[in-house]
Amino acid sequence: MATRMNALTEGGILAAVMVVLGLVGLYVPFLGVAAILLWSLPAIVLIVRHGPRWGTMSMAVATVLLAMLLEPMVALRLALGFGPMGLALGYGYRAGWSGVRLVTTSIVVSILAKLAGLGLLFFLTGAEPFTGQLAAMESSFDQAVAVYESMGLSEEQIEQARATLTQNLTLVRLLLPLIVVMMGLTDTILNYYVAGKILARLGNPVPVLPPFTEWRLSGVFLYLFALSILGIYWGQTRDIPLLYQASVNFNMVALMAGLVEGLSLYGFLTNRLGWGGGMKTFILLLIFFVGPLSQILAFMGLFDTVFDYRRRYRQAK
Repeated sequence: MATRMNALTEGGILAAVMVVLGLVGLYVPFLGVAAILLWSLPAIVLIVRHGPRWGTMSMAVATVLLAMLLEPMVALRLALGFGPMGLALGYGYRAGWSGVRLVTTSIVVSILAKLAGLGLLFFLTGAEPFTGQLAAMESSFDQAVAVYESMGLSEEQIEQARATLTQNLTLVRLLLPLIVVMMGLTDTILNYYVAGKILARLGNPVPVLPPFTEWRLSGVFLYLFALSILGIYWGQTRDIPLLYQASVNFNMVALMAGLVEGLSLYGFLTNRLGWGGGMKTFILLLIFFVGPLSQILAFMGLFDTVFDYRRRYRQAK
C-alpha cells in the first residue's frame, strides 16, 4: 500500500512537471526547445522507479491537462511525437538493456513516433509538415525587403537574396525526412544523457555506451551510400522526384554515419599514436572548417564500417 501511494504521489508530481514543460515549450522562446525535447523525461524516471503502467498513466494525465490548458491538437502532437521515445527509454532502463540496445531502440521508436505525429497532422488538417515554418520564413523575408531598401541595397541584390532564400527553402523541403531523423536522434540522446544523470543520483543502475573511440556502425551505411548515389542519378535522369528525394536523404544519413565512424576512428588512431590534446583539437578544427577534409573523413568512416581498420591496426601491432 505504501509503495502504491508513493507511486501515485510521484506520478502526480511528475505529471505536473510534464504540464509545466509543455507550457514552457509553447510560450518561452529558446528555453522552450529544451523543454519540448525533455518533455517525456519525468515519465522515464517514473517508469524506472515504479513501472511502465505508472509512467504511461502520468503521461496520459499530462496530455489531458495540456489539452485543456492549450488545445487538443497541440497536446496530442506533443504526446505522440515525444511520448513513445520516453516510454521506450524508461522500459529499457528498467529492463536492464545494454547502452547500445537502449539508445538504438529508442532512436527508432522516436523517429517512427515523429513520423506518426506528422502523419496525424496531415490526416486531420491536410497541412503538409513544416508548411507553417517555411511560410513564415518567406513572409519574414518579404518584411525585411523594406529594411534592405533602406540600407541602400539595389533591386538586383535583393533579387539575388530572394533567389538564395528560395534555393535554401527548396533544400529544406527536400531534406524534411532527414530533419525528422535528426529530431529523433537529438531528443533520444538528450533524454538518455539527462535521465542517466538523474537515475544515477537516485541510486539506479545506468547502462553506458562503449567509449567513443570503440564505436563501430553497421556496414549497411556503406551500401546505403552506394545505392543512394545510384538513386540520385536515376531520380534526376528519369524524372522520378520521390526517388530523388529519398536518395538525397539516404545519402546524407550515410555520410553523417560515416562522419561519426570517421571521428571515432580518428580518436582511436590519435590515442594510439600518443597525440596531445592540442594537436588533436587543431586537426579536428581543420577537418570541420575545410570541407574536403570532412568528406574524406566521412568516406574513411564508411569504409571502416566494412573493413574495420582498428582490427587491422591491432593485428599489425
